[in-house]
Amino acid sequence: MKDDQAIEALAALAHADRLAAFRLLVKAGPSGRPSGEIAAALGVPPTRMSFHLATLERAGLVDARRSGRKVLYAVRFEDMRRLLGFLTEDCCGGHPDICGVAPPSCERKDPS
Repeated sequence: MKDDQAIEALAALAHADRLAAFRLLVKAGPSGRPSGEIAAALGVPPTRMSFHLATLERAGLVDARRSGRKVLYAVRFEDMRRLLGFLTEDCCGGHPDICGVAPPSCERKDPS
């Protein structure tokens, strides 16, 4: 991940409604949730939520897909992992155990 991509993603998350929507979508998993349900769950007007979801989509954090009359949003989990890895890749001078998180380059492979 490049610096400008990380900055765009972090800027998109730097708003209470967008952060809440993103966290809700993480819980929803790959199937995602309709925009109307997200708005209702968070108590945000649907038009405002659509604006926020579009911001998250432009930042590469979520995908939108149409299902009938609904627009479903789902987290782009691989891109979320890339952002987390970017943020932690130099964690504690290459000692991720100190930070309590392991970036993708430091994850242990399952021996089985």
